Amino acid sequence: MIIRAVIFDFGGVLVRTEDASGRRKWEQRLGLSPGELDRLVFASDLAQRSMIGQATQRDVWSHIAARYGLDDIALQQMRRDFWSGDRLDEDLVQFLGMLRPRYKTAILSNAWPGARRMFTEHFQLHTVVDEFIISSEEGIAKPDPRIYQIALQRLSVQPHEAIFVDDFPENIEGAQRLGITAVLFHNTSQVIAEVQRHLNGGT
Repeated sequence: MIIRAVIFDFGGVLVRTEDASGRRKWEQRLGLSPGELDRLVFASDLAQRSMIGQATQRDVWSHIAARYGLDDIALQQMRRDFWSGDRLDEDLVQFLGMLRPRYKTAILSNAWPGARRMFTEHFQLHTVVDEFIISSEEGIAKPDPRIYQIALQRLSVQPHEAIFVDDFPENIEGAQRLGITAVLFHNTSQVIAEVQRHLNGGT
């Protein structure tokens, strides 16, 4: 088996929430249970529609503000606090960059409108990957098989020629059903070791 492409998820893999104190602060302030703010932001019906381009980030946050009576200043502070604990995994980014040009690389992300600008302007990820495949731009989200097929087409590879890394088991299973080699993210060293093993012909 010859691998020609390596595809990484973004949130939960390349960028992870290392400090959730900003989120917990707002949960306490709003009387929410731990983890409830995350669910409001990522798992609400509006958030899911935003993930496939049918709503905007502004829509998601405005809905939360209206629900809890937050004015513009409070909402801006909540948004800053919500993302304040997110950190880019520089080791994984460096690893991705080192794979080129021998391997094609991509980010396949379930992400809101505006993600491409964040990936390029804020994180400079266009310097380490060949393609961004973003659910809100495609109107399809993982684990729908069509979005993996789009990624394969953009990279001009067959399923058995690709490795995919994600932190959600259902997304891993979706890739595997198409014949893509998939690695479930647990930590940085584990993912690098597993990807390298596959690249070296391991099973």
